[in-house]
Amino acid sequence: PVPGRCAYFVARKKRFCKMIPAPGRRFCGEHGQQEEESDRKRIPCPLDPKHTVYEDQLQKHLKKCNSREKPKPVYFVQDINAGLKDVAEIPEKQVPISSLSKGELENLIIKLKNASNGLELHLEEQILSHQALQEALNDPKNGESAFKHLKQQASILGNMEKLHLLGPGRCFVEFGAGRGKLSHWVDVALQNVDNVQFLLVERATTRFKVDGKHKRRNSVFERLQVDIQHLCLNKVPILEKKKLPVVGIGKHLCGAATDLALRCLVESYTTCSDGQSEEPAPKRSRNDKTEVASNNSADNESNKDDCKPVAGIVIALCCHHKCDWTHYVGREFFKSVGLGPVEFHYFQRMSSWATCGMQETTTKASTSEGSEDQTNDTEEHEQTFSKTESGSDTLQGILTVEERKEIGCLCKLLIDRGRIEYLQQRGYKAALQYYTESAVSLENVLLTAVPSPSLIPEPTT
Repeated sequence: PVPGRCAYFVARKKRFCKMIPAPGRRFCGEHGQQEEESDRKRIPCPLDPKHTVYEDQLQKHLKKCNSREKPKPVYFVQDINAGLKDVAEIPEKQVPISSLSKGELENLIIKLKNASNGLELHLEEQILSHQALQEALNDPKNGESAFKHLKQQASILGNMEKLHLLGPGRCFVEFGAGRGKLSHWVDVALQNVDNVQFLLVERATTRFKVDGKHKRRNSVFERLQVDIQHLCLNKVPILEKKKLPVVGIGKHLCGAATDLALRCLVESYTTCSDGQSEEPAPKRSRNDKTEVASNNSADNESNKDDCKPVAGIVIALCCHHKCDWTHYVGREFFKSVGLGPVEFHYFQRMSSWATCGMQETTTKASTSEGSEDQTNDTEEHEQTFSKTESGSDTLQGILTVEERKEIGCLCKLLIDRGRIEYLQQRGYKAALQYYTESAVSLENVLLTAVPSPSLIPEPTT
């Protein structure tokens, strides 16, 4: 062994342990039981059996073990954005699409096409750019993968600017933030603007964050390590203090996370702001049982005093095959066109056909770098999914690649239409558009929403 290091030989790694033992010891704490003279017993940690601890120090260890349950933050409210509470409505586990008979599959496709009648099948192109990213876009040091991300981020910022969402007196909440690149570019675009806050929501611990680049700036960056399902924005201290209008943003927010984010912004946040949460604000009357979108001017005035409304939503959609009926915000829309949880289950699985048929494109995805972003290029998700859902001989015998692609696009459109209906019913002007070319990303649809003009707070100049 190396002098001053543990003398235990790790057979799996074919080398000695590199931990430093205590003075006078040959072995580190993890391998201390190897000491012949030691009569202290080490046992697996009950919180994480991957490591051991001295039995006589167990209670002390449990108080500081990294695997212990951390205290919940003040903005954690269990399942506040989860959606469906009725367990009876959740469908039982369905058989794979590849196990369906030809008749069953054709029946599903008929239902899909009937439900899609009257929908706008061709989205408007809004492929924009923004001056803040021009230097990076023209930098030859950026490789192909980085260039694709930059083009998408530039178009998202361009669409935000078109909707007048880039300005002072805003709190930008990035859902599924990952490294925080989208917030970074929004901050660059607003470098000469005061009174701007950023909340980066990410449930996983993320490496190579870009947050540190902003420490010398006037803008405020704060990370919320929490699942969107349990996030109550109204209880975030920084929002409680300044009550700035919120702009929800996200780049390739996977499947159900989009629905959780929409409900977090439009439903639970607005409801809390209106004083209808579990702990209503004192100024609200006891007999107030009106809906969130009340037309009473006095109520609206008091709501604005409590908390300004959501100023806008801009989310690049992704991975519809990861949607979940439990969390889906468009359930009422599905029911209105004669569909239910069973059809939703198959449609969300079939949505991957929109991209997985392009074999020449997806083969490249497996070599893309995994650390570029939390969601990377979404083609990675699609490729792993396509192997299980679209590669069966049965499907290939019934449908051509082009037919599968068309059906997959219809499924995605139908799921997204439910989200648009959800936002429109709550007073938002919502739209879907292509924000980048399919050669840049196969997931190239952007969802945008702004409230009615009377609710948009005037930006301070």
